[in-house]
Amino acid sequence: MTKLSPLAPEAFPVIPNISGVRMTSVACGVRYSGKLDLLFAEFDLDTQVAGVFTQSQTAAAPVQWCKQALLEGKARALVVNSGNANAFTGKSGENTVRLTAEYASEKVNSNSNEIFIASTGVIGEQLPHKKITDAMVNLDTKVNIDWRSAAEAICTTDTFPKGSYEKVMIGNSEVLIGGIAKGSGMIAPNMATMLAFIFTDASISSDILQILLKDSVEKSFNCITVDSDTSTSDTVLLFSTCKVKHQCIENHDQKELIEFKLGLDRVLLDLAHQIVCDGEGATKFIEINVSGADNHAAAKEIGFSIANSPLVKTAIAGEDANWGRIVMAVGKSGQKANRDALSISIGGVLIASDGQVVEGYDEMPVTQHMKGSSIVIDVDVGVNNGQSTVWTCDLTHGYIDINADYRT
Repeated sequence: MTKLSPLAPEAFPVIPNISGVRMTSVACGVRYSGKLDLLFAEFDLDTQVAGVFTQSQTAAAPVQWCKQALLEGKARALVVNSGNANAFTGKSGENTVRLTAEYASEKVNSNSNEIFIASTGVIGEQLPHKKITDAMVNLDTKVNIDWRSAAEAICTTDTFPKGSYEKVMIGNSEVLIGGIAKGSGMIAPNMATMLAFIFTDASISSDILQILLKDSVEKSFNCITVDSDTSTSDTVLLFSTCKVKHQCIENHDQKELIEFKLGLDRVLLDLAHQIVCDGEGATKFIEINVSGADNHAAAKEIGFSIANSPLVKTAIAGEDANWGRIVMAVGKSGQKANRDALSISIGGVLIASDGQVVEGYDEMPVTQHMKGSSIVIDVDVGVNNGQSTVWTCDLTHGYIDINADYRT
């Protein structure tokens, strides 16, 4: 991993073992010698699965495989490699996924459509799948999971591994929700994220899991951006091992699921925020709250227009309280905004109201806020009641340095 992000959490969380999940991570040399780059997870029989994927028209071969496998709703293994995305690799790439799935299915004694595959890394290069299958020969999955190593194995330009977990109740039974993710650049999800794998011992069917996951992703991973680029490999998978025997869950809006939904939301949002904090070259975490929009979707679009603006992001990197760039970004969003009712605050300080700078505006407290590592921007566009929050990071020269040297 490269130099640690200044926004990195103090430590990787101590995630408990989740019943029905066994996991291991190894270095098989997909791109770099000695780096953990292969994650293999094995699940007990009857494990349910849900997934959300990139909407990219150039989606990678593993994404296409997972979409098809998801139709069955069951999972016995997960194979993830870093260093090579197996994207834009034609029929050969598809064959690589099939062979990997068949090999993994023999190892866990299952059908290949119960094997889920994900890859991340360089686009357009053939994946040396024999390195992966050779490494799988002696893999020994463990009940005592090393979650940090698992998270490290899926990293590319990440500067720190990302993990999160929650303990919640379904009825009178405690269940665990744990997850890992990777992401640093090429972050602008569209119904997905970079790579995230969530595990729970709750007993929830795949169709209900799918509804819960899609809803939670919309409030977390789909509200972040680093550079406005949507990956070819974006994948979120949620596995439920059904090991905790709680009250039967028959529909997604059952009251017994309230706490589980909140816990899932917290895990996904935590992972999403960690991805933003690890944005390539990032030095500041930015929260953008938009209100007064035509509806929620419009508010979100305006928020992303601000979050993806290079002028806004570089101003924040330079600790320059140039709020006029926010006005510009609102105006170019394509969504309704009332210029003469627009208000803007940074760090809780009202800067503009009723379409102009407030009388007696003092920039000093805003400048002080800009010097911090966590920036809050509030915008009211004065149209209706739609609101949304999105998160991003600043844009520094570090982003250029990392991406200019990515393949070297």
